[in-house]
Amino acid sequence: MREIVFDTETTGLDPESGHRVVEIGCLELINHLPSGRSFQRYLNPERDMPEGAFAVHGLSAEFLSTHPVFEKIVDEFLAFIGDSRLIIHNAAFDLKFMNAELRRVNRALLDAARAVDTVEMARRKFPGAPAGLDALCKRFNIDNSQRTKHGALLDAELLAEVYLELVGGRQATLGLSGAELVAEAQEIVSRTHRPPRPHAPTVEEQAAHQTLLAKIKDPIWLA
Repeated sequence: MREIVFDTETTGLDPESGHRVVEIGCLELINHLPSGRSFQRYLNPERDMPEGAFAVHGLSAEFLSTHPVFEKIVDEFLAFIGDSRLIIHNAAFDLKFMNAELRRVNRALLDAARAVDTVEMARRKFPGAPAGLDALCKRFNIDNSQRTKHGALLDAELLAEVYLELVGGRQATLGLSGAELVAEAQEIVSRTHRPPRPHAPTVEEQAAHQTLLAKIKDPIWLA
């Protein structure tokens, strides 16, 4: 089972008001384990950066101007996510922005039916409790100390851990990369085994068996 944990950073709250995506972060899960593959790109929004948005993620218009526009990376992005299920925190927000970007370059939109909203999952599991990413990290004892600013890939990595807790608890090997998981499997496969023990009866055991059969009337073992 392949899933993509997905997050974006933007210049504001509404693409209909001219706000744009400035960072995309994706993390691949295979059977609820990180595969080690990720996708992250900064994007040139071709506009200014409002102070409120800059305070959230720290990405300046000057910094972003050196990065590609969405049209230049859209093929890479779509190839990475494929047709996999998307794990998103507040899915309506990210899908609204991504579909606005896709619409600008005449690409097919992302179907909301393929998205799993972890905010909704958290609210169903913990009614009335805070459902923000930081609050869920605290609830599940997930270290988010590096999250001094929002960042799409870092948030996707944290969300992957939160998601796996929401669906039933993290696996012991959650932190292993795909290569480490393969190495671990190979170690198990290549484990040496003890040679088989001989089980043939001894001469004494065969003699005792014949003596026993002689005491039995018409034993089937002599048929």
